[in-house]
Amino acid sequence: MMSESAQLSVLISGGFSGAYEQLLPEFERISGIKVTTGSGASQGSGPQTIAAQLGRGVAADVVILSREGLSELIAAKLIAAGTDVDLARVGLGVAVRAGTAKPDVRTVKFFEQALLQAKSVAIPGSTSGIWLKNDLFPRLGIADKLNIKVAPRGTGATAMVAAGEVDLAVLPISEILSAKGVAFSGSIAPEIDFPQTFSAAVTAGSGNIEGAKRLIEFLASARASEAIRTSGMEPLGSRK
Repeated sequence: MMSESAQLSVLISGGFSGAYEQLLPEFERISGIKVTTGSGASQGSGPQTIAAQLGRGVAADVVILSREGLSELIAAKLIAAGTDVDLARVGLGVAVRAGTAKPDVRTVKFFEQALLQAKSVAIPGSTSGIWLKNDLFPRLGIADKLNIKVAPRGTGATAMVAAGEVDLAVLPISEILSAKGVAFSGSIAPEIDFPQTFSAAVTAGSGNIEGAKRLIEFLASARASEAIRTSGMEPLGSRK
């Protein structure tokens, strides 16, 4: 039977998942640690947010989620002090159904036009979607002109696009590139972008703090950079 020290459990949100799935087999091979992975939203409402899962006792040694979501967990005393590390940053992009026309969204005007011409638009109910709904769409003056469908998570938003239920979705680029049945239409303009930082930390309830720190150190190392870039994100962890 595997010892506790050779096991870890992780709860991860969608943004960093593409890179994580590429990197995990190597970590397990070089460390001898078996990792069990669960998922949840960085923020939002409902039973499947990472905070809600930790709150009801779901086991996790490491959490990986948006910095905004992690800050809430730190405030709730759910994180071991001083263990948080920023791993990667990613901006927002637009997803359309694979095989359909890709609207140009590179400028603020083009992005607005694409949204207004869409019959419906999907956003996640987590960090990026909260910002889009409460900040950007009202600031652009188009909030009441859009038919917005909110999915609990980015995976739900891209699934709506893939199924043809909505015309497009706005969410972190890394979640678009890792989704099936959708195509990346482009990044939104820098002046209205919302670059999100995804971070990792050890939970206050971890029974394997050393193993948890080892996983985070690996994900933040230079050897993880290529997988992070391939997933559409900018690595941050290996910076001095």
